Amino acid sequence: MQVVKLVSLFSFLLFMLVFQPASARAPAGLAKPNCSDHCGNISIPYPFGIGKDCYMAESFDVECNETSNPPRAFLRSIKMELVNITLERGAVVEGPVISVDSSGRQEVLPLNLEGTPFTPYYNYFIAVGCNTRASLWTKNGSTEHVGCDSICSNGSSISNIRLEIGACSGKDCCQDMYWPPSLQVFNSSFELIESKQGSYGRILAFLADTDWFDSKIWSTQDINKLPSTVPMLLGWILNNNSWTYNEDTMDCYVTRINSTTNMTAGRCSCSEGYEGNPYLQCRVIGLALGVLFLLIGAWWMSKLIKRRKCIQLKKKFFKRNGGLLLQQQLSSSDGSVHKTKICSSNELEKATDFFNENRILGHGGQGTVYKGMLADGSIVAVKKSTIVDEEKLEEFINEVVILSQISHRNVVRLLGCCLETDVPLLVYEFIPNGTLSQYLHEQNEDFTLSWESRLRIASEAAGAISYLHSTASIPIYHRDIKSTNILLDEKYRAKVSDFGTSRSVSIDQTHLTTKVQGTFGYLDPEYFRTSQLTEKSDVYSFGVVLVELLSGKKTIFLTHSLETMSLVEHFIDLMEDGRLFDIIDAQVKGDCTEEEAIVIANLAKRCLDLNGRNRPTMREVAMELEGILLSRNGINIQQIGEVDNSSRSISCSSFEIGIDLPLDCKPSISSETW
Repeated sequence: MQVVKLVSLFSFLLFMLVFQPASARAPAGLAKPNCSDHCGNISIPYPFGIGKDCYMAESFDVECNETSNPPRAFLRSIKMELVNITLERGAVVEGPVISVDSSGRQEVLPLNLEGTPFTPYYNYFIAVGCNTRASLWTKNGSTEHVGCDSICSNGSSISNIRLEIGACSGKDCCQDMYWPPSLQVFNSSFELIESKQGSYGRILAFLADTDWFDSKIWSTQDINKLPSTVPMLLGWILNNNSWTYNEDTMDCYVTRINSTTNMTAGRCSCSEGYEGNPYLQCRVIGLALGVLFLLIGAWWMSKLIKRRKCIQLKKKFFKRNGGLLLQQQLSSSDGSVHKTKICSSNELEKATDFFNENRILGHGGQGTVYKGMLADGSIVAVKKSTIVDEEKLEEFINEVVILSQISHRNVVRLLGCCLETDVPLLVYEFIPNGTLSQYLHEQNEDFTLSWESRLRIASEAAGAISYLHSTASIPIYHRDIKSTNILLDEKYRAKVSDFGTSRSVSIDQTHLTTKVQGTFGYLDPEYFRTSQLTEKSDVYSFGVVLVELLSGKKTIFLTHSLETMSLVEHFIDLMEDGRLFDIIDAQVKGDCTEEEAIVIANLAKRCLDLNGRNRPTMREVAMELEGILLSRNGINIQQIGEVDNSSRSISCSSFEIGIDLPLDCKPSISSETW
C-alpha cells in the first residue's frame, strides 16, 4: 500500500513537471551553463563571465587572477578590480580617490566609462577638506551634477580630522548623493569658500558606494591614511538587442522606451513568484518546490524499493544458504538441539568492522574466521563460509546442527548464525590463545608448552572427542582431528573446533560409507582405502596429534638431508628400533619421565594401528591420559577407579560447570540461549 501511494505521488509530480511552461522548466543558474560562477570568493553572475562565450558582451568580460591569494577579479573593459557583483544592486568596484594640494583648481577624476554600459549608481560624492567647495562636472565642464561645501570645525588641523560613520554633514567633510545613470567621464573642481579662512593644504574627493560608506567607513583613521581606492557602485544599461526582456517574469529599471520593441533598461531581477537569473531564465518558484517534492518522493520510493529488494535478497540468501534445510534438521532433532541466536547481517558487519582484514584470526577448510565485538561488548569469532556448491552447503548446515547438539567445556561453543548474507556466517565463542599447532610448530618466546601442559591438553581433547563418540545424544564423528583444530583458551585449556566435515550416526550404526574427507598427514589409511568412516578414524587422527605433542614436529617434515618424511612413519620406525627418545621434543625432554614418554608413545602407536579394530576407543584413550595426569599428582590407578565409581551419581548437568565426569554419562542438554 505504501508503494502504491508513493507511485501515485511520484506520477502526480511528474505530471505537474511535464505540463509546466518550457521557459519555466529550463534550468536557470547565476552563471551561464558550463561557465565558472566564481573567482575566489567573488560571485560572477551572467551577463558577466569568465572566458569566451561566458559573458553577454566584451564589456562584461571578467579576468580572474588566480595567482593571487585569494584570486582577484577585474573588469577588462574599464580595468577596475571587482569587489562584489549582485544582479539586484550592481557591480562594486575599487573606485579612484582624487587628491589635490590646494583649492581653486580643476582635476580630472581618473574614471572613464565611455563606450561601456556602466555608469556610477547610488554613490555618495564625498569631499574631505576644510573651507572648500567641491564639485563634480561632466566631461566638457558645462553642467554641474553634484557638489558640496565643507567648512572647518573648531581646532581642526590636517592631523586630527576624523570621519565618523555617515557623518559628513559639512564640517571637515561633506557629501552629496549621486544617482543619475548618465555620467561616464568626469571632471572635478575645488575652490575656497568666500570669507572663510584656514583651509588645508590637501583635499580628497571620491565617489563611494552608499551602503559601504554608511556602514564600513574608516572611523578611526586620519586623513593621511585614507586608501587610494574606495568601493564604488556601478550599474549597467542594456537594450533588447543584447537579450530578451520578458515583462511577465522580469522586473527591470527602464530608462528609455523608443518603441514597443526597443527599450533600454538596467538592474533587472525576476518578478515575484519567480527565481533565477533574469538575463538567462526566470523560473516559477512553485516548480522548484514541485521538483523538491518530486525528488523527496523519488528518494523515499527508491529507499522503500531498495529495502524491499534487500528483504527479498536476504530471503533468497537464506534459502540458498540452507535455511530451509537447517529448519528441517532442527525440527527433526527430537528437542536435543540448543536454541541458537539468529544474527542480522548488519550486526555482524559492525562487529567485524565490515570484515576488515585486520580482524582475521585464521583461514579454515570451510571459511575465514574474524574477531568481532558485539554491541554488548562480547568478543566473538565470526566464521565467514566459502560455500559455493550444494555439497559444501550441506557441510555448513551439518556443522550448525552438530554444534547445536554439543554441550562440553572442551568443545568450542556455537553462539549464533546468519544465513541472510551472500555467504553464511557462524558466530562462536572467542578462544583467545590460538591453536595447538602454533605452539608446537612456531617460535613463541612468550609461552612454551611444558610436558605437563601437553599431557593436560591431550587429555582434555581426548575427553571431548570421547564425548562426541559415546556421550552426546547422537554419536558424532569429527572426521578432521588435527592440532590446528584444537584451540587454547585463556587458561590454555583445549577446545576442539571446526565441525564442518563432521557426521552424525545412528547408535546402531557401526560405520558410514562417505566420500573421503580429512587432512593429509592425519587421514586414517583404512578410511582412505575403504571409504568407511568409523569412530576409529578419529582415533587414528588423534594418534597423530599425540606424536606431534611428543616430538614437536609437523606431520610432514624435512630431515637433515632435506628429504621429506612422514612423521607417523618416522615415529613407527624409531619405536621398532627402540629409539623412542630420539623423537622427543628437546623443549620437554628434561620434564618428561621415561615411563610417561613410553606410555604416551605406546598409546599413540596403538592409535596408529593400520587395522582399525586393533585401535583403542577414544574413551579408553581419554581414561589412560587421565590416569597419567592423576599419577603425576600422586593418585594411583586404583584411586582412579574409585573416583569413577563415586562420580556416577552426580547429575550430568555438572558438565556445564566444569566437573570431570565418567565418560559414559549422558549429560542433559542445556537450554541456554545466547
